[in-house]
Amino acid sequence: MTSHNEIQPFIRCDQFNFIKFQVKHLVHAHSTVKDPAVLNAIKYVALDKIMNLFPEMSEDHQVFHKITEIEQDIQGKSFLDALKSYVIPFKPITEKTVGKLFPKAGKLKLQFLKNVDFKELSYLGWYDIRSDKKFLIFDYKGKLMGIHGTFRHKTKGICSLCNHHGEVGLFMANVKSGKETFTNRGNYICDDSHECNQNLQRLDKLEYFIENLKN
Repeated sequence: MTSHNEIQPFIRCDQFNFIKFQVKHLVHAHSTVKDPAVLNAIKYVALDKIMNLFPEMSEDHQVFHKITEIEQDIQGKSFLDALKSYVIPFKPITEKTVGKLFPKAGKLKLQFLKNVDFKELSYLGWYDIRSDKKFLIFDYKGKLMGIHGTFRHKTKGICSLCNHHGEVGLFMANVKSGKETFTNRGNYICDDSHECNQNLQRLDKLEYFIENLKN
């Protein structure tokens, strides 16, 4: 069996968010459920759901098993803090990287990059007030891809990326639809991209969004 110290990062951000949700569910269950048998069942259902995210891992792996010991917030936080060392960070994004992805965008204010935790990203998104555009960077099939577009009509609704209800706006990008033709495509996405990343627990909707917008 692979020792704890030898394990390389293998958890995607969306998978880590899914695990965080299971931890939150467990803590809530311990505050509301009194039947030990029911609590025990909830613990092992949570463990099974997490292990199903990693079918290639051996069943005797111990990385996730401590989730069955979680009863309070402080235990959950300790578990997640330890687990975060196994999260795969998003590819490094620098001002030079952004310049290459958006060569026609001009000078963008990117001071926020130094405060970004790349282990908390499934994608990078921000609104640039000077150009009045929203910029998105994805890791698409192992390569960074940038898309920018307008962001209008803020309202309460369902985000097409994370599938959560909150403050969303209509993101529209002008993308190539033929040899010499372009069309506007997009959907409603979270106003706050950081919050969106925190809520994203699977990649299927994000991948569909990218497929719809790529040239």
